[in-house]
Amino acid sequence: PILARTVDDVLKGRGVKPALAPSLAVLDELKDSTDIKKLLFCGVGCAVQAFRAIQHELQLDEVYVLGTNCADNSPTPEAAKKFLSRSFKDKLDGKRVRGYEFMQDFKVHVKYDDGTDQSQPSYERLPYFSLQGDVAEFAIAKSCLACFDYTNALADVVVGYMGAPLDSSMDTSSQTITVRNKKGERMLKCAVESDRLQLGPDAASGSGSHEKFASTTVSSDNIVQKMAGGEMKSEGMPRLLGEVMAGIMTAAGPKGVNFARYSLDYHILRNYLHVLDVWGEHGANNMIPAYSLEIVKKYLDTDESFRALAEKIKSKR
Repeated sequence: PILARTVDDVLKGRGVKPALAPSLAVLDELKDSTDIKKLLFCGVGCAVQAFRAIQHELQLDEVYVLGTNCADNSPTPEAAKKFLSRSFKDKLDGKRVRGYEFMQDFKVHVKYDDGTDQSQPSYERLPYFSLQGDVAEFAIAKSCLACFDYTNALADVVVGYMGAPLDSSMDTSSQTITVRNKKGERMLKCAVESDRLQLGPDAASGSGSHEKFASTTVSSDNIVQKMAGGEMKSEGMPRLLGEVMAGIMTAAGPKGVNFARYSLDYHILRNYLHVLDVWGEHGANNMIPAYSLEIVKKYLDTDESFRALAEKIKSKR
């Protein structure tokens, strides 16, 4: 993390590299910077929660919070690099990775400079289904398995891609913006009036049922299978089969906002099972926020496969 004072400093933060970062450590610089009276804090949900807890101590005139949707960060930058090297083998050797993300076409998109024309990044894409099964063991921070703030609920404005239609690349795809309060409205207005942001003509929308897709994804998840006493698969699907599966899921699965609902429900259900496994039913009911428990209860009441998974995990204690 950096304390950005110029536009160039801000632009250094471009590119999604999902690894946990000590975002609040940079605030120590404010102690020696009496000229800073306004601050825009950018972060994922866990960082924003921590920032909100101490922002009153910063003696600032104005504070704004810009958040991103978030799930499943790597515990360290080294773990993120290991994920890329294990998943893409030698395809990224010698390349400067500018960002990567798990996109709506059920593929991991990696944006990188190929050394020829840095203004036009290149891409590698790999279906989720072809990822090695055990990458989750080191590539997902344990704290992320107990997180239920995918939507970054305490930020003034949240930007993410999950509820937007997918374009051909990360650079040109639309994003969804969630504005939560008057301060967020002012941030949005300022961005539009300064030509930093273009708003589409329509509100975010979606199509397709998401519940069965979420439940099926949970049931086949390697982390969940291990919780339920099964073995974690070491290999993913062959690349060709993974491409076919990704194509089918993209064509038949939920789209737009409903894809976001699918992703939200999947992570809430998986993380509920993790908390249930580690802390038991009483602990889970005490620590999981009410809005997440409401979603969990709906699946427990209506989805037999998810209910069976929960019972199997509870029976281990």
